[in-house]
Amino acid sequence: MSERTTVLIVDDDEDIRELLQTYLAGFSIDAHCVPDGQGMRDALARQHHDVIVLDLMLPGEDGLSLCRQLRQTTDIPILILTARGEAADRIVGLELGADDYVMKPFGPRELVARIHTILRRVRDGSKRDNQENGDEWRFEGWTINRVSRQLLTPDRMVVPLSNAEFRLLSVFIERPRRVLTRDQLMDAVRGQSAAPLDRSIDLLVSRLRQKLRDDSRDPRLLKTVRGEGYLFDAKVVK
Repeated sequence: MSERTTVLIVDDDEDIRELLQTYLAGFSIDAHCVPDGQGMRDALARQHHDVIVLDLMLPGEDGLSLCRQLRQTTDIPILILTARGEAADRIVGLELGADDYVMKPFGPRELVARIHTILRRVRDGSKRDNQENGDEWRFEGWTINRVSRQLLTPDRMVVPLSNAEFRLLSVFIERPRRVLTRDQLMDAVRGQSAAPLDRSIDLLVSRLRQKLRDDSRDPRLLKTVRGEGYLFDAKVVK
């Protein structure tokens, strides 16, 4: 990278903050560390950051509340830190718009790899959007604008999508009427394979069905292919 990456770490554990700040510097990543939500807001007001690393277990305002606030005001990628027993909070964080997660305890090298994956995905997505001949794709009366990231209903009402929901729908739109495995979807949405007990893709599909008014008992658009994955059964027009 020609410029150093700037990361904002929000964690109330001083030892973790100091460890990550020192370690990330060795990978040309400038880490600015704060202990809470107010520190996060102050840091974001002072300068731009490429990625926010956000611990869910914070005093006062917790990480989920801060994630929700961030997604209302910024599209900076969010990487959440969760304990292994916080599966429900991890999924809620992804639904609120977090881009990825790392489970504690974790190795600093894993965090570096996840940060690089997120930044590469953001750059590749921007490049792909700029190369598209048209900004809008249409299917079954629905419209998705890849630049504004807006989903419009057939009666032209805006349906809000989280970052993860937008990426998942984009993957399906780019590969209509093809069976995609959970591993393929996880890799496309978050840059990693699905763990054996990780059902976050299933929950994201369920959320996307709700947004698309697709009956989960008899879906027309996002169909489950048992034992294999999911299929987006629609004709897509660019």
